[in-house]
Amino acid sequence: MDTTPISGLDELEKHVDDLVQDPSIPLNAKLFDDVELQLTESNTPAVIVRFLPKLTAILKQYTEDPTVLASLAIKLLRPVSFIQVLSLASEESLVQALDSPAPAANLLAMTVIHKAAASSADVAIFSTMTSVVVSFIRRWLAAPQVEVGQKGGIVLGDLLDVDCELPMPPVPGRTATHTELVLRKSPGQGKLWRRLFTDRAIYTLLVALCAGRHADTSANAHQLSLAQGRVLRILPRLAALNLRTVSQSGIIATTAVNVTNGHGESDRSIPKPKQGEGLLQFAALRMVDKSDALMHLSLVDFFEAFVSLMRVTEYSAHKVEVARALLCEAIEDDLVLKEALLSLPERIVPEEADDLRRWLQEVMPGEAIRVPLR
Repeated sequence: MDTTPISGLDELEKHVDDLVQDPSIPLNAKLFDDVELQLTESNTPAVIVRFLPKLTAILKQYTEDPTVLASLAIKLLRPVSFIQVLSLASEESLVQALDSPAPAANLLAMTVIHKAAASSADVAIFSTMTSVVVSFIRRWLAAPQVEVGQKGGIVLGDLLDVDCELPMPPVPGRTATHTELVLRKSPGQGKLWRRLFTDRAIYTLLVALCAGRHADTSANAHQLSLAQGRVLRILPRLAALNLRTVSQSGIIATTAVNVTNGHGESDRSIPKPKQGEGLLQFAALRMVDKSDALMHLSLVDFFEAFVSLMRVTEYSAHKVEVARALLCEAIEDDLVLKEALLSLPERIVPEEADDLRRWLQEVMPGEAIRVPLR
């Protein structure tokens, strides 16, 4: 253990004690920064006991920008387990942090939730915290700050990876792409998957946020685009983890998708969600207003990531069927997407181009896949 004294620690502790008594006093950011810069893996454990409970108490009452407090708390949380954190921060505290307009508070709460990815048992506990799950989904999709959305996507992807009930995938031949995405060492319990995809209230919330039918996204076209982009970025990874769950659902969207990204018009030529379709089809085929050039590019990026990841997952007739149906409908009236997919083998590393071309020929039968130049 590092025995080197941390300069300013006693002064910071006194300042923190004062803040516990009166959170309205001016915060000395320099004291916090000086101590945080000296924290190492070896000297942090001794500081945790002295400061983390007090920081938690302050954050529950603090009404100013919590960035400085949250930064130190995140640093101290690194070696602390999910269960240990829950002894300090209640569900109500996590909801309060997620609902805060301050991105630092959002990131702190997401850091706590991310700790559940250490084990499937911890993810199962998180899945029972309904109010926290709801607030997490809302903040992930409705936060205007890019860093909050990125953090939320990473956290959710890791939690669902560890929670996935399916057996470990076989190691693919020449690429490590899929194995690098798989965190779990054994099958999980699947409780968070069921919470998100079979709990009608939560699944409907997720779809409504992406469809512009929720107050957090309906009034702001930019915010709706952010929410849609975040779902499109995480879906290829989720499809690689559990394709059946993301491609099938007994819950149909209760309202038509807002195809104009918040502008309040309706285009009846866009087909409504169909019975039995999952989040995958909703996001890929029913969600995006393609007249929005940036969102159309995001959709193209999604399909490129989707077909690339599906290639390296375990082969099955179901996988081919889902991918083929999705691509057939997607490229029917989208020449930009079709051209991007046909030319994809030309834009990846040569070692994988032939395998990708064969995969595209299987899921896009009858299309002329480009042969990479040698």
